[in-house]
Amino acid sequence: MKESAWGYIILTLGIVIIAILLLVQRLTTTNEQDYYLSREIMKASMIDAVDMGVYEKQHEIVMSKEKFVAIFTKRFAQSVPADNTYQLDFYDIHEYPPKATVKITTTTGETVISDSAVDSSTINFEIGTYISAILEDNTLEENK
Repeated sequence: MKESAWGYIILTLGIVIIAILLLVQRLTTTNEQDYYLSREIMKASMIDAVDMGVYEKQHEIVMSKEKFVAIFTKRFAQSVPADNTYQLDFYDIHEYPPKATVKITTTTGETVISDSAVDSSTINFEIGTYISAILEDNTLEENK
């Protein structure tokens, strides 16, 4: 009887450890994917949102707020998988000098710890990724 009890304990412990490993893997993969994706999208969106008319006349980089938000949202929506839910929050957007901060919030999805009807509990984490960027131009300094 003792050997079977130990067998159940080891089996249960193994299942719990596998569930924890899968949850941690999902958390780290989602956070890393969000960071690198948003960093590249932030860089491209800021460059695309530069007002070229002002740059050609005054040699100053001025970014349009509305254009930046529209381009960032469009690029982000095209790049993420459709099965995840994301929330984009834009903070601290300046036109001159071009600066922006974006918070990307996603949830990991529900993870069921136990599948018995009485003792089932789910874990759902919310992951927030902040990206801040300042766009600068060093071509004017090289020409002087």
